[in-house]
Amino acid sequence: MAATPRKNKTGRRVLAVGAGLATVGALVAAIPSSAGAAGDRFDAGYGNGRGWGRMVDVQLLSFNDLHGNLEPPTGSSGRVTHRDEDGTTRTIEGVGGVEYLATHLRQARQGNPYSVTAAAGDMIGASPLVSGLFHDEPTIEALNRLELDVSSVGNHEFDEGARELARMQNGGCHPTEGCFEKGRTFKGANFPYLAANVTDEKSGRPLLDPYFVWERNGVRIGFIGVTLEGTANIVSAEGIKGLKFGDEVETINRYAKILERKGVKSIVALLHEGGAPASGAYNYDCDSPGPGDGISGPIVDIAKNVSPQVDALVTGHTHQAYACTVADPAGKPRTVTSAASFGRLYTDTTLTYDRRTKDIVRTAVASANHVVTRDVAAADDMSRLIKRWKDLAAPIAGRPVGHIAADIDNPLDAGVYEKPLGNLIADAQLEGMAPADKGGAQLALMNPGGVRAPLVHKASGTEGDGVVTYGEAYTVQPFTNMMTAVDLTGAQLITTLQQQVSGANLASPKILQVSKGFTYTLDMTKTGADRIVVGSVRLNGEAIDPAKTYRVAMNEFLSGGGDGFAVLKEHRNKLVGASDLDLFTAYLAAHSSAAAPLAPPATDRITVVK
Repeated sequence: MAATPRKNKTGRRVLAVGAGLATVGALVAAIPSSAGAAGDRFDAGYGNGRGWGRMVDVQLLSFNDLHGNLEPPTGSSGRVTHRDEDGTTRTIEGVGGVEYLATHLRQARQGNPYSVTAAAGDMIGASPLVSGLFHDEPTIEALNRLELDVSSVGNHEFDEGARELARMQNGGCHPTEGCFEKGRTFKGANFPYLAANVTDEKSGRPLLDPYFVWERNGVRIGFIGVTLEGTANIVSAEGIKGLKFGDEVETINRYAKILERKGVKSIVALLHEGGAPASGAYNYDCDSPGPGDGISGPIVDIAKNVSPQVDALVTGHTHQAYACTVADPAGKPRTVTSAASFGRLYTDTTLTYDRRTKDIVRTAVASANHVVTRDVAAADDMSRLIKRWKDLAAPIAGRPVGHIAADIDNPLDAGVYEKPLGNLIADAQLEGMAPADKGGAQLALMNPGGVRAPLVHKASGTEGDGVVTYGEAYTVQPFTNMMTAVDLTGAQLITTLQQQVSGANLASPKILQVSKGFTYTLDMTKTGADRIVVGSVRLNGEAIDPAKTYRVAMNEFLSGGGDGFAVLKEHRNKLVGASDLDLFTAYLAAHSSAAAPLAPPATDRITVVK
């Protein structure tokens, strides 16, 4: 039976339909469910009476992988590449920031009475300090103001575990830190987080609602939300105990049938998994020379196998930009999109809805990515929201922790495997874990996904150029992973390197950042594990001995086998040290000053053959 209609936080009507299932029983029993017996649907309201003809153009605005970037991102995180008609490319600097994303989305909605806004996960997690320090409550508040209608969960929504994700949906103060502002209780998300393939291992029931139906003036579009099946391999195991992450295609197809049976024939999948276009330009034509020819990666096989009942796929995870056409199993063209990351882009897709068939006319679908430029007026409500939270964070965020001589970058470009900032972090981890009483580490390995932003020389506030503040360091290393020193044999070290480019990482290599003195050759002309030239692997000039034991520093995420490095779980003699952020800030303090700022480290540890 449908629940009673109610008002949500912004006054939009909230109705109930048979979309959702209860939250995981034993896991989050103490947290109120966001769904009733039949589940809740967040209704986007009604239009202005236009569009009553047979064909209705529905505007789908979408984005992904915001990662709590409320303030304008800096360095490489705040730029995109544009491809001109003659094939040349140019960089567009200074893009992104939720104040400007809000303005662009609001302008895009003007004149479009049928407009729905959706996201493909990782809205929170790995966030800069202004959001991360407050467990991403600021970002959820901002998304509510953006009038986000629906989002799938991503892997980073599980960074703090299932209970915290339920709090993001349902509201309430933090269980240990309480309310961050006197007289204010966190209200939770106005939009539904969808997690169709995240289920309780015992009951098989979804953690959160599996789908959502958006309706306006009789136009109905169903959204199915899933995260990547491999989420369990890239988040902390402790926070997802008792959860199972199912196959993306199987899950989407199952719920597409359910929606069809309920009379919803227009369906969009929100999928936190993605691909890699052949070009890093946001406007690259990935349908050249033929549909979908310019994109590779996991999303291609998924798109080819998702039911023809699904009319479009909004994707994420890889932080790449694309608007491609990949044929469905019936051979019909279908749009697959992604809007990079950090709020630098948004995607505008036109879905032409046929009132008679209640389905999307595929041949009329058009989609393109748009740059979130900062040459528009910042949205006042977002500016006020950011200032409120920045003022709360200021006593911590503004403290100087080091000095740099130039930008220390973390390039996002595909094919850039060794990064200056990754090298710096690995060096900091080695130094912090090298003393005998701290672990006796001889080398350090850092997962590339744990480096979240560059260090930028230009001042972000009043601290002065070249000064690294605690807030900036936190933005680089926001997870507060505890560091470990472990025993690995030389053979296990070599296997670790091979697992960067094989097994779970075959399609999308995850190249670890390594400390100074550890070197090897990566031959990208070969495939799989053969890409590692075994004879080239050396530590301080000496070849790695497969039979010898080495002490290796890494964070707990890696030592637990995260990112597909299963061999790292075979370690012995683990010693737990300080957090990665503590080691990073200690290194900056020890190796830099205003008179002698730290220079970017060379990228000469991994020799790449292409």
